[in-house]
Amino acid sequence: MRSAAAVLLVAAAVLPAAVELASPAPSTAIGPPLPGPDRAAPPAARPDLRAPGAPAVDLRLSGDPANRITLVLLGDGYTAAQQQLFHDQADRAWHALLDIEPFRTYQGFFNIRRVDVVSPVSGIAESESAGKVPVTPLGMHFWCEGTARLLCADEDATARWAGQGEGPQYLIALANSTEYGGAGGTGVTTLAGGSPDAGRIIQHEMGHTVGALGDEYDSAPSDPDYPNLSLVDAEEMAHDRTKWWRWLGAVSPDGGGPVGAYRSANGLYRPTEDSVMRSLGGVYNLPSREAIVEQLYRRVKPADAPEPAPGQVTGRPKLHVRPLALTGPRRLQIAWSLDGKPVDAGTADGTWLDTAVLALSPGHRHTVTATVQDTTDWVRDEEFRTQYMTSTVSWTVSG
Repeated sequence: MRSAAAVLLVAAAVLPAAVELASPAPSTAIGPPLPGPDRAAPPAARPDLRAPGAPAVDLRLSGDPANRITLVLLGDGYTAAQQQLFHDQADRAWHALLDIEPFRTYQGFFNIRRVDVVSPVSGIAESESAGKVPVTPLGMHFWCEGTARLLCADEDATARWAGQGEGPQYLIALANSTEYGGAGGTGVTTLAGGSPDAGRIIQHEMGHTVGALGDEYDSAPSDPDYPNLSLVDAEEMAHDRTKWWRWLGAVSPDGGGPVGAYRSANGLYRPTEDSVMRSLGGVYNLPSREAIVEQLYRRVKPADAPEPAPGQVTGRPKLHVRPLALTGPRRLQIAWSLDGKPVDAGTADGTWLDTAVLALSPGHRHTVTATVQDTTDWVRDEEFRTQYMTSTVSWTVSG
């Protein structure tokens, strides 16, 4: 099992692109770890600072939690008097995430919940001082694995505060800090809520967490076990039909030229010259965008439960399918058929079909089928589209 990626890009506006971080095993981070024998790792045992019934607020309800991904935002190092600060920083973080594609288009796949964790102290452990123990509820601290900007949390404590959900959840912990830092790809995505780069950091980190993407910067570990990293060049990729071979030659969404195989200093190839997985403020290149969309559909179905339930129905009811909504002009496609032959739903959005208007043979049973499919050109793997991005339901109706 490959190690999870944890990130900390050095902002291009602050440092030149060549300044990047090394990666401590088992996580990865950007920039050489600074020397020093002491590390602010979580202690083996520390007081359980949970308070019963931390308030949870649903910030955004897109639909049935069983068929949505819930982003759970938690704060660490925010006292009772600083809860509004946490609220403001949490809002900025999730809005920034949903401002970058493909999260913008697929924001209807997410519910967003905030958990207001009150800390007995303000701020988190930010130094590498010997014996420094995180005393905040989530145990967040910099200098994780000896790397200054690598920001970690006690994953067990964070999960307890987040609680169980009805469907898949991603936990996002914000530290009450203005320092630059974060981590992604593990059980808890972290960022410094007060950092000026917080919005751009969460865009990068959630690429690890949601899309299982690797870092594309030059000093990242030479681990090709990610959909956006490869050991082989474009010619071999195309010949063997591996990695992002379907995307070779396609125009990058940032106008940065065609998708190819761009060699990094660590010996790996990346799809484009630059992207959000290489430097802050970029966009996801096409192979990375596809990887994120695919991961969403591994957790969420294209449609919620139909009405009535599939199977034998009595009378001549109206049949209703409920495709998940996309943001923007695109919609999931709906096709209806009667005994295998296409029929027109006769409705503006195609989400329901009135069986009373169907020409059914008296005394015979007929099968009405509805198929919902995401036909986005952001995915080129048609086998994946058929298996995960298509939902089919059928009803048996008597004539």
